[in-house]
Amino acid sequence: MRIIDFFDRGATAWPDRICLKDDHSAWTFDEVRRMTWQAARALHESGLTRGQRIAVYSPNSAVAFAAVLAIFRAGGVWLPVNVRNPLPETIAYLRDNGCAALFFGSRYAAHAAEIRAALPGLKRAQCLDAEMDGEPAFVQWCNLHDSSLLDIDAATADVATADVAIIKSTGGTTGKPKSVMISHRNMATMVANFLALMPHAAPPVNLVAVPMTHGAGNIALALLTLGATLVFLERAEPARILQAIETERVSTLFLPPTVIYSLLSHPDAQKHDYSSLRYMIYSAAPMSVDKLGEALDLFGPVMAQAYGQTEAPLLCTFMGPAEHVLSDPVQLRRRLSSCGRQTPFARVEIMDDDGRLLGCNEVGEIVVRGDLVMLGYCDNPVETELASRFGWHHTGDVGMRDEAGYFYIVDRKKDMIISGGFNIFPSEIEQVLWSHPAVQDCAVIGVPDAKWGEAVVAIVELKPGQSVGEQELSDFCRVALGGMKTPKRIEFWPELPRSPVGKVLKRDIRERFWQGQSRRV
Repeated sequence: MRIIDFFDRGATAWPDRICLKDDHSAWTFDEVRRMTWQAARALHESGLTRGQRIAVYSPNSAVAFAAVLAIFRAGGVWLPVNVRNPLPETIAYLRDNGCAALFFGSRYAAHAAEIRAALPGLKRAQCLDAEMDGEPAFVQWCNLHDSSLLDIDAATADVATADVAIIKSTGGTTGKPKSVMISHRNMATMVANFLALMPHAAPPVNLVAVPMTHGAGNIALALLTLGATLVFLERAEPARILQAIETERVSTLFLPPTVIYSLLSHPDAQKHDYSSLRYMIYSAAPMSVDKLGEALDLFGPVMAQAYGQTEAPLLCTFMGPAEHVLSDPVQLRRRLSSCGRQTPFARVEIMDDDGRLLGCNEVGEIVVRGDLVMLGYCDNPVETELASRFGWHHTGDVGMRDEAGYFYIVDRKKDMIISGGFNIFPSEIEQVLWSHPAVQDCAVIGVPDAKWGEAVVAIVELKPGQSVGEQELSDFCRVALGGMKTPKRIEFWPELPRSPVGKVLKRDIRERFWQGQSRRV
């Protein structure tokens, strides 16, 4: 199936239900479907044919998501662009991936002008939310064109499930970004996993609070087939998220752990009604076990862990709400450190460096196989081959699997610290630091050291209004970890550097310590 087919199923079953909603607009499925037909026809009349690549340069909004659906309707390929990325990086991504048209928000008109100047081959640059240069805004532009379905479907009938649907940047949190080619089949497999693992008795209300260019957008696309109402927040502001859950009766949302930490520490966290929630999906980075316990206390048994990558969207492994509840506190703590079991439509294993699949409780790299895995990196056969060694996709995550089939991420392979000849995984130390009541977030890295080769250093961001000394925090770690793994130094930063989707950028932190020196990875 094509991605647009999932939307059409929802539109056919719930034509009068609100589909897309934000602070400015609210459209039914029937209205959105008509817009996609009109926009697809307009794109074709602008010379944009099947397979051409089209970017949406806008923060979260109903009209921006409508434009994404229109791209799929027209048989195009979506180039997701996060407006928080540096403009030169965005221009390079669009140029490298042959962007043929651009939808943009009026607030970013100056950036759009620079993009147009850098990409003279653009066939269309369409403002989403305002008239510009004598051209109407997106909705008015749609209304200038016929909404007949048959001609549009005929023009895109040869779009195959194996064709590229989305080209996403890896984001470059551990190195230079790569462009990941995701097919309609990849997305259909993700949707199948989602529907199999997270059933809904009624059409859900899904809050899109973090950038739709990443995991939140994947979930939104999957839920449309169930007639979901998608409620968009422009930014992941904790107060607005907490309020929206109550006022919009949100049943499903996706958040990275760093945003959940902000919700937990917000002074109004206890003041709202969260009874509508069925799934709060956390992913994108490891989560503190202690803070996960706090989230269960605050929001109820609704937490759901999804582990995946840009290269294998969202659902390689999964741990549902029921699996977050155990009567034995020791077993529960162990379970909450897991990223779940392999999903129905993905095969997940642990592999050593020689390509041998490992057994239970053996540590190696997490590898994935199946229709969930990307087509490859665009115009990058070397990196594609490297990531596909031995016929499996290599995640770069070190992990293990227990006898019950639960996977545990030990750490990123590139993040491992070698200190005094010992392998030290930062995630173990981060879990201890996260458990301290004054710590909001943290990152542990290895830094150059004449004696040890690499010394363990922790960078800590404290909760608002909290304080703790370096010696006190060091003693706290020593009790849990012993001397070897206790950070040799702890620095307190007002805020950790993060990617536009909330991942802590260890690469940026390392650069401050490794300037002029070569790291082993």
